[in-house]
Amino acid sequence: MANIVVGKDGQPRCGWSASAPEFDAYHDAEWGYPVGDDIRLFEKICLESFQSGLSWRTILAKRENFRAAFAGFDWNVIATYTDADVERLLQDAGIIRHRGKIEAVINNAKRAQELVEEAGSLAAFFWSFEPDPQSLPEPQTQSTSPDSVALSKALKKRGWKFVGPTTVFAFMQAMGLINDHALGCCCREKAARARAAFTKPV
Repeated sequence: MANIVVGKDGQPRCGWSASAPEFDAYHDAEWGYPVGDDIRLFEKICLESFQSGLSWRTILAKRENFRAAFAGFDWNVIATYTDADVERLLQDAGIIRHRGKIEAVINNAKRAQELVEEAGSLAAFFWSFEPDPQSLPEPQTQSTSPDSVALSKALKKRGWKFVGPTTVFAFMQAMGLINDHALGCCCREKAARARAAFTKPV
């Protein structure tokens, strides 16, 4: 069974949330709840790409800096960024100064424009890869899935970068495409209720 920890408030939570105090609010109010907002979805897949090789704690601590640096993750603005913007961002100590990842966000902003033209919205495209909940294994027992592999391949085919299956799986967990709160976690049923009330984008 996936690891459960008991927080200072006495509530059982997914084990990873104990690694830093600031994770409680993120875990309890954001992680695993369904998201249909395109900006939030684009932000998250970009932040997951920045996390590659790092900890989510590092990214979460810098999230507001990322939002400021990348125009609130408005892909239509980011798509206009030039080489001068890349150099500017490489000097921004508030974010992760990795040229490849910065350039990937700009590239992916352009690909997001194309994807909206194709699918109507990012949400409609991403949620089309939602797995059948009955097919899922026990929560928090895998780092990729057939669905994350399929979504990764679909994005790469469309020219997206830094969207490997593990990165995409973390995105799917966080954005509620799957409910991966551990069995016994105080938020598992809340996330399940949120998913039940959620209207899947089409």
